[in-house]
Amino acid sequence: MQRAVPVVLAILVLFGALSSCLFVVDQRQFAVVFSLGEIRQVIDHPGLHLKLPPPFQNVQYFDRRILTIDNPDIDRFITSEKLNVQVDTFVKWRIVEPKSFIRSVSGSELIAADRLSRSLRDALNNEIAKRTVSEVISGDREKVMETVRVKVNEDAKQIGAEVVDVRLKRVDFAPEVQERVFDRMQSERKRVANERRATGSAESEKIRADADRQREV
Repeated sequence: MQRAVPVVLAILVLFGALSSCLFVVDQRQFAVVFSLGEIRQVIDHPGLHLKLPPPFQNVQYFDRRILTIDNPDIDRFITSEKLNVQVDTFVKWRIVEPKSFIRSVSGSELIAADRLSRSLRDALNNEIAKRTVSEVISGDREKVMETVRVKVNEDAKQIGAEVVDVRLKRVDFAPEVQERVFDRMQSERKRVANERRATGSAESEKIRADADRQREV
């Protein structure tokens, strides 16, 4: 019995050493093998893989699926008409080069998202400043989104990422502008209504005069 104890302990130690040398890569992940802090290998195919036991080698996983940046804060921009608009956006992006991603943003999705968000605001500011509210909302909306996507994707490549899509979910006037715009719209509608009333009154008088003349005849 006493001889069996060392054998069992040896088997357990051997099993632990072997299990620390095996790791599984999911199809939704990249696996980066580090050797004493240096990137040794990037594995992008799923399955069971081997490595040296810690502390000689360790593994870090990165999501290869499409990620979303949907900032709850709404950004403000100024159009070519010098009107403040609020724009709500979201970005779809993913990691494509784990080595560059680790070296540029320390492998942090939060740092990467912050950098892409700043690039998005700069690109939107440049594009919206060239256009009127009407063009941003409807006329050039698709063009704005595609142009912004291309510009943000150029910055994303520098950190080993790719921007798949950029969308403008909502474009509204800023609160201080809304009242002024609505007042102007009301004034315009009243002017049109008054013109139509005046035209209607003139037509009515003409019809009455014609009816009176025909009655006399």
